[in-house]
Amino acid sequence: MKYTSKKPAILLLEDGTVFHGKAAGAIGTITGEICFNTGMTGYQEIFTDPSYFGQLLVSTHVHIGNYGIHQEEVESDSIKISGLICRSFNELYSRKSAVSSIEDYFVSQNIVAICDVDTRALVRHIRSKGAMNGIISSETTDLKTLRERLDKVPSMEGLELSSRVTTKQPYFIGNPNARYKVAALDLGIKKNILRNFIKRDCLVQVFPSDSSFASIKKWNPDGVFLSNGPGDPAAMADVVQTVKEILNVNTPVFGICLGHQLLAEACGIRTYKMHHGHRGINHPVKNVISGKCEVTSQNHGFSVVEEDVKKSSKVEVTHINLNDGTIEGIRVKDKVAFSVQYHPESAPGPHDSTYLFDDFIECMSKVEVEQ
Repeated sequence: MKYTSKKPAILLLEDGTVFHGKAAGAIGTITGEICFNTGMTGYQEIFTDPSYFGQLLVSTHVHIGNYGIHQEEVESDSIKISGLICRSFNELYSRKSAVSSIEDYFVSQNIVAICDVDTRALVRHIRSKGAMNGIISSETTDLKTLRERLDKVPSMEGLELSSRVTTKQPYFIGNPNARYKVAALDLGIKKNILRNFIKRDCLVQVFPSDSSFASIKKWNPDGVFLSNGPGDPAAMADVVQTVKEILNVNTPVFGICLGHQLLAEACGIRTYKMHHGHRGINHPVKNVISGKCEVTSQNHGFSVVEEDVKKSSKVEVTHINLNDGTIEGIRVKDKVAFSVQYHPESAPGPHDSTYLFDDFIECMSKVEVEQ
């Protein structure tokens, strides 16, 4: 793969729809599930969010790259999207503190992109037909060749991906003398989640996604956090079993996004693949306990089955999405365990929901007092 910004590029969707554009980033061919994000800012945080692993990201905002790349605005150690589809891929940037252009950033990490695409038409298509696989190429425009490669790409439904983005070894982050010890199961954790814990006087030990309950319990944490991440929660039976074992002890549990779905699965609640998911930084969610509305940051293509939650004697609903009524938060009735489908750590997004980290701290504090 090599650098260019003039070469023609092509996007072929699973249903045969074709979009033409120009090459951006590295030259190559890449596949993944098409999804779109409605955020107007925060593109670098989005690119590096491990929950996007295996996906081709469509940005609905016209200008991408206009404020450059900053070293502090990453949510993992590398770009995690498979590829980018956008209207304007801006190589020139205005922010003085930026360290490089988006073009140099993508080339340095070998990420393929296509620009000058009619993203409004593409997003309307996905909203109508649903999420589907696609292939971007700046190497060839031969549709037969691209079709053959695209046909081999597995569906996101039934795909386990957390093992591809999790840490390989446990590690500590935070003050060793912090008041609280939080065990974080890394299913694709974002750095700003860890920052939120550290800011609240927590020492975090981050565990690989395949860690056993025994290895987590051995550290004797004050609370367990179930992180965000990519893939289908229904394909993660081993992790669900670990969550069940965690729930059997009197340790507070907090889950975000994929962690929310796995907590639900551990309580006998099924999950399903959504038509096209929720991705953006402007989704309204109602806290049904407080009655307040929160503007939230979201990134998920799976959700919990509403009927299962309503019939369950184990959990209760705490948050609902005001756009489509999907369940955005649950609480386990007889345990100190709760979760939300959205991203209270923001990065990017509004900070309406950061109180959930404080709620988790309060849960650990109460258990500490009782003991």
